Amino acid sequence: MPRTLLLFIVALFAASPLGAEDAVDTASAAPAEPVRVMILGSYHFANPGRDMANMQVDDVLAERRQREIAVLVESLARWQPTKIAVETVASTPDLTLAGYARAEELLGRSANESVQIGYRLARMLDHGAVYGFDEQAESGEPGYFPMGAVVAHAEKTGRIEVIERLKREIDARIADEQARLAEQSIAESLIVHNDPDRLDADHDRFYYALLAIGDADEQPGAVLNAMWYMRNAKMFTKLMQVAEPGDRVLAVVGSGHAAWLRDLTRRMPGYELVESLPYVRAAAIASQAGAED
Repeated sequence: MPRTLLLFIVALFAASPLGAEDAVDTASAAPAEPVRVMILGSYHFANPGRDMANMQVDDVLAERRQREIAVLVESLARWQPTKIAVETVASTPDLTLAGYARAEELLGRSANESVQIGYRLARMLDHGAVYGFDEQAESGEPGYFPMGAVVAHAEKTGRIEVIERLKREIDARIADEQARLAEQSIAESLIVHNDPDRLDADHDRFYYALLAIGDADEQPGAVLNAMWYMRNAKMFTKLMQVAEPGDRVLAVVGSGHAAWLRDLTRRMPGYELVESLPYVRAAAIASQAGAED
């Protein structure tokens, strides 16, 4: 660093209006209460068929499933979230969802987990709003999951076996999970979607395997990873827009988003991650006990 620049920086700090008394006041100021965030991962109760592999689920509006969802929501309520956000695109500047005003009606006809878990819990806690924090590409914008380009490149370069192997693994996992659904409660079926080790391992196994698809000229696997991160980073930014110091924010989201959202929460100064798994397990135990009565 040139000596003149160093002297300028020293002089600038020396001339700063922050005196010793101000410095003491700043140091002793109480830190803001952190924003605590719980990411509740879920499969899609009303699967829209937009994922690479889609699980077929039974009717969550059936009486048995409604009882199980009620048990899950009661368990989550014990954490006392102050704000609830769901994987829905909001059209309002404050990210509130107009559909929440029709929560009672929607609970009787919509299978979507945003309604069945998010709206139901918000009503139980007497919240005035539910927030939408999903992010989707607008018309004409590149998609956030450009799998077609990855497959095309893999076929062109003789790497399609990488994709086919991953798809076989995913299909086998979903088939196994789907086969167990009938015997499981809703909460029990969500345990794997909220297990931190499983979430990280699945994320790394799938997304980072796609980094191998590319060459010196094109890297579509890297592009997919970048776009997927961008979508989740934008979703997290929306959570930040609705959160205030001291809030306890519950985010209900497809579990494919959980790894990145959990990572962003852990790394963001002023934020703390609260594990959802203990609350899901408690609901699974309560559901089992209720089924045996």
